Amino acid sequence: MTTPRLFFRICFSVMFIALTSGFAVKAQTTVFKPKDAALFKTIAHMDSVMFNAFNNRQLDVMKGLFTADVEFYNDGKGVTGYDATIAGFKGIFENKQAADLRRDLLPESLEVYPMPGFGAIEMGTHRFTHTENGKPVIGVMKFVHIWQLKDGQWKVSRVVSVGH
Repeated sequence: MTTPRLFFRICFSVMFIALTSGFAVKAQTTVFKPKDAALFKTIAHMDSVMFNAFNNRQLDVMKGLFTADVEFYNDGKGVTGYDATIAGFKGIFENKQAADLRRDLLPESLEVYPMPGFGAIEMGTHRFTHTENGKPVIGVMKFVHIWQLKDGQWKVSRVVSVGH
Protein backbone atom coordinates (compact mmCIF):
# COMPACT_ATOMS: atom_id res chain seq x y z
CA MET A 1 0.00 0.00 0.00
CA THR A 2 1.36 3.39 -0.97
CA THR A 3 1.63 5.95 1.80
CA PRO A 4 0.67 9.58 1.14
CA ARG A 5 4.28 10.63 1.72
CA LEU A 6 5.61 8.14 -0.85
CA PHE A 7 2.84 9.14 -3.27
CA PHE A 8 3.84 12.82 -3.06
CA ARG A 9 7.53 11.97 -3.53
CA ILE A 10 6.74 9.98 -6.66
CA CYS A 11 4.49 12.77 -8.01
CA PHE A 12 7.11 15.41 -7.24
CA SER A 13 9.84 13.35 -8.92
CA VAL A 14 7.76 12.80 -12.04
CA MET A 15 6.83 16.50 -12.22
CA PHE A 16 10.46 17.55 -11.69
CA ILE A 17 11.69 15.28 -14.47
CA ALA A 18 8.92 16.39 -16.81
CA LEU A 19 9.55 20.06 -16.15
CA THR A 20 13.32 19.95 -16.39
CA SER A 21 13.20 17.78 -19.50
CA GLY A 22 10.92 20.29 -21.16
CA PHE A 23 13.26 23.14 -20.34
CA ALA A 24 16.28 21.23 -21.61
CA VAL A 25 14.56 20.46 -24.91
CA LYS A 26 13.44 24.05 -25.32
CA ALA A 27 16.95 25.37 -24.62
CA GLN A 28 18.41 23.07 -27.27
CA THR A 29 15.90 24.00 -29.95
CA THR A 30 15.85 27.77 -29.46
CA VAL A 31 17.10 29.51 -32.57
CA PHE A 32 18.59 32.99 -32.26
CA LYS A 33 16.53 35.63 -34.05
CA PRO A 34 18.55 38.82 -34.62
CA LYS A 35 16.96 42.20 -33.97
CA ASP A 36 18.70 43.51 -37.07
CA ALA A 37 19.14 40.96 -39.88
CA ALA A 38 21.39 43.25 -41.94
CA LEU A 39 23.69 43.82 -38.95
CA PHE A 40 23.78 40.07 -38.28
CA LYS A 41 24.83 39.45 -41.89
CA THR A 42 27.48 42.20 -41.73
CA ILE A 43 29.06 40.90 -38.52
CA ALA A 44 28.91 37.29 -39.73
CA HIS A 45 30.78 38.49 -42.82
CA MET A 46 33.36 40.36 -40.70
CA ASP A 47 33.84 37.24 -38.57
CA SER A 48 34.57 35.25 -41.73
CA VAL A 49 37.01 37.94 -42.94
CA MET A 50 38.86 37.78 -39.63
CA PHE A 51 39.10 34.03 -39.46
CA ASN A 52 39.81 33.48 -43.13
CA ALA A 53 42.80 35.75 -42.47
CA PHE A 54 43.64 33.72 -39.35
CA ASN A 55 43.34 30.37 -41.13
CA ASN A 56 45.44 31.65 -44.05
CA ARG A 57 48.07 33.31 -41.84
CA GLN A 58 47.42 36.82 -43.22
CA LEU A 59 48.87 38.95 -40.44
CA ASP A 60 48.45 42.24 -42.35
CA VAL A 61 44.71 41.61 -42.66
CA MET A 62 44.50 40.70 -38.96
CA LYS A 63 46.30 43.94 -38.01
CA GLY A 64 43.60 45.98 -39.75
CA LEU A 65 40.71 44.27 -37.95
CA PHE A 66 41.50 45.49 -34.43
CA THR A 67 41.31 48.98 -32.95
CA ALA A 68 44.56 50.50 -31.68
CA ASP A 69 43.16 50.30 -28.13
CA VAL A 70 41.90 46.70 -28.36
CA GLU A 71 41.68 44.74 -25.13
CA PHE A 72 41.83 40.96 -25.50
CA TYR A 73 40.65 39.05 -22.42
CA ASN A 74 41.64 35.38 -22.46
CA ASP A 75 40.95 33.07 -19.52
CA GLY A 76 44.10 31.14 -20.40
CA LYS A 77 46.55 34.01 -20.97
CA GLY A 78 45.19 37.14 -19.30
CA VAL A 79 44.69 40.54 -20.89
CA THR A 80 46.60 41.92 -23.85
CA GLY A 81 46.54 45.12 -25.86
CA TYR A 82 47.06 45.64 -29.58
CA ASP A 83 50.82 45.01 -29.80
CA ALA A 84 50.73 41.83 -27.71
CA THR A 85 47.63 40.57 -29.52
CA ILE A 86 49.26 41.00 -32.93
CA ALA A 87 52.51 39.50 -31.62
CA GLY A 88 50.48 36.51 -30.42
CA PHE A 89 49.00 36.00 -33.88
CA LYS A 90 52.44 36.37 -35.45
CA GLY A 91 53.83 33.74 -33.08
CA ILE A 92 51.03 31.33 -33.95
CA PHE A 93 51.53 31.90 -37.67
CA GLU A 94 55.29 31.29 -37.43
CA ASN A 95 54.98 28.20 -35.21
CA LYS A 96 55.69 25.18 -37.41
CA GLN A 97 53.96 22.88 -34.90
CA ALA A 98 50.76 24.90 -35.33
CA ALA A 99 50.96 25.02 -39.13
CA ASP A 100 47.56 23.34 -39.50
CA LEU A 101 45.81 25.30 -36.73
CA ARG A 102 42.47 26.61 -37.89
CA ARG A 103 39.43 28.26 -36.43
CA ASP A 104 35.87 27.50 -37.47
CA LEU A 105 32.79 29.23 -36.19
CA LEU A 106 29.97 26.96 -35.10
CA PRO A 107 27.38 28.85 -37.21
CA GLU A 108 24.36 27.86 -35.12
CA SER A 109 25.99 29.52 -32.08
CA LEU A 110 26.35 32.97 -33.64
CA GLU A 111 24.45 35.82 -31.98
CA VAL A 112 24.74 39.49 -32.93
CA TYR A 113 23.27 42.39 -30.97
CA PRO A 114 23.23 46.05 -32.00
CA MET A 115 25.05 48.49 -29.74
CA PRO A 116 23.61 51.90 -30.62
CA GLY A 117 26.15 54.63 -31.17
CA PHE A 118 29.07 52.20 -31.18
CA GLY A 119 28.63 49.04 -33.23
CA ALA A 120 27.71 45.48 -32.35
CA ILE A 121 28.23 42.65 -29.90
CA GLU A 122 29.03 39.27 -31.44
CA MET A 123 28.84 36.12 -29.32
CA GLY A 124 29.36 32.54 -30.27
CA THR A 125 31.33 29.35 -30.05
CA HIS A 126 34.25 28.41 -32.21
CA ARG A 127 36.33 25.31 -32.71
CA PHE A 128 40.11 25.34 -33.06
CA THR A 129 41.73 22.26 -34.56
CA HIS A 130 45.32 21.23 -35.13
CA THR A 131 47.51 18.14 -35.12
CA GLU A 132 49.76 17.41 -32.17
CA ASN A 133 52.05 14.37 -32.07
CA GLY A 134 50.21 12.97 -35.08
CA LYS A 135 46.79 13.20 -33.43
CA PRO A 136 44.00 15.73 -33.97
CA VAL A 137 43.42 18.18 -31.12
CA ILE A 138 40.10 20.00 -30.95
CA GLY A 139 39.26 22.86 -28.63
CA VAL A 140 35.79 24.37 -28.42
CA MET A 141 35.59 27.81 -26.81
CA LYS A 142 33.15 30.66 -26.37
CA PHE A 143 33.89 34.20 -27.42
CA VAL A 144 32.53 37.73 -27.39
CA HIS A 145 33.71 40.36 -29.88
CA ILE A 146 32.77 44.00 -29.47
CA TRP A 147 32.78 45.49 -32.95
CA GLN A 148 33.16 49.24 -33.40
CA LEU A 149 31.92 50.98 -36.53
CA LYS A 150 34.03 54.07 -37.08
CA ASP A 151 34.55 55.98 -40.31
CA GLY A 152 32.72 53.24 -42.19
CA GLN A 153 35.06 50.48 -40.97
CA TRP A 154 34.27 47.61 -38.62
CA LYS A 155 37.02 46.76 -36.13
CA VAL A 156 37.11 44.70 -32.96
CA SER A 157 37.73 46.80 -29.86
CA ARG A 158 37.23 44.13 -27.17
CA VAL A 159 37.57 40.35 -27.19
CA VAL A 160 36.57 37.91 -24.47
CA SER A 161 37.71 34.35 -25.12
CA VAL A 162 36.83 31.66 -22.56
CA GLY A 163 36.98 27.91 -22.19
CA HIS A 164 40.71 27.25 -22.65
